[in-house]
Amino acid sequence: MNAPAQQTTLANMRQQPQQEQHAIVSMGFRNEQSFALMQRAAKLLSSSTLVPAAYRPWDEKKGDNPNALANCVVSLNMAQRMGADPLMVMQNLYIVEGRPSWSSQWIIAAINGCGRFSPLRFDLKDLGPKEVEYEVTKWVDRQRVTSKHKATVQNLECVAWAIEKEPGARIDSPKVSVEMAVKEGWYGKSGSKWQTMPEVMLRYRTASFFGKLYAPELLMGLQSAEEVHDIIDVNPDGSVASVTTETMRSTAREVRTAEVVRPEQPAATPAPAQAQAVDQETGEIKGTATAAPEAQQQGGVDQGWQPTAEELAEIQARELAEANGQQTTQTHTRRERAFTGGMECP
Repeated sequence: MNAPAQQTTLANMRQQPQQEQHAIVSMGFRNEQSFALMQRAAKLLSSSTLVPAAYRPWDEKKGDNPNALANCVVSLNMAQRMGADPLMVMQNLYIVEGRPSWSSQWIIAAINGCGRFSPLRFDLKDLGPKEVEYEVTKWVDRQRVTSKHKATVQNLECVAWAIEKEPGARIDSPKVSVEMAVKEGWYGKSGSKWQTMPEVMLRYRTASFFGKLYAPELLMGLQSAEEVHDIIDVNPDGSVASVTTETMRSTAREVRTAEVVRPEQPAATPAPAQAQAVDQETGEIKGTATAAPEAQQQGGVDQGWQPTAEELAEIQARELAEANGQQTTQTHTRRERAFTGGMECP
């Protein structure tokens, strides 16, 4: 009775190690083995010279890059969720102003290769020259100033479209024109490709809008690199604010170069002993040369700059003359009496 059971148990013991060796472990965050495998793959990719600088542990310009391994892990996770090649994701994932974004070429390739649509096509129309009014926002003395300007451009309009395979209907992207680029601030910023290659930028922007509307799962909620350069979502509700990276950089430069305004020190006031150094009878200055030292010896505090004896005499004489104009006249009369021996002049 027990012999067959022992033979079966022995056969199972021989087969179990072989089954454990062939166990498939996939990269991910589900368990320790999956996470360890992802870290090994990330370390391997970070040592390659084919990946961009953001994934390398050493940057020739900035030196050590402690975020390289973490960036590789994030890229591997995104590639696994999308079913794409990890190296392709690394080559087409850009970091613009701290935000990840896709290249427009990769967005077009992802839409064409998803199998839900026909290859993406573009309709481009030339609407002729048009005068467009736009707003320019600048910072003057730390105040936001908005001014209106006008520009004449060759207005082009583009629409991206494809045929959805299941219903067989044509679906179009929102229309994008050069007029829209001028009003949104994409056209006039420094280094803009809208001025040199408007037809290419129109196709890139309509492809990005098409992907966000009809295939958002392909883009993983990310925008194109060109779109992130032009638009920044700063509102919590996700609405687009008319703020460009060029405006933010100019604002940061003005803040860094702003002058530091220091409070002015109050003017030194004469000590009480100095204010009483004028003889009320003769109008003469008594002990002006020793008035300040005496005040300091009596516990006065040095207020910084002190006027000379001549300057102090002029200041006090002017203040006395303005305060009481009659006092100066009486002083001159007393001087004349003292000079004539008390006799009044006829």
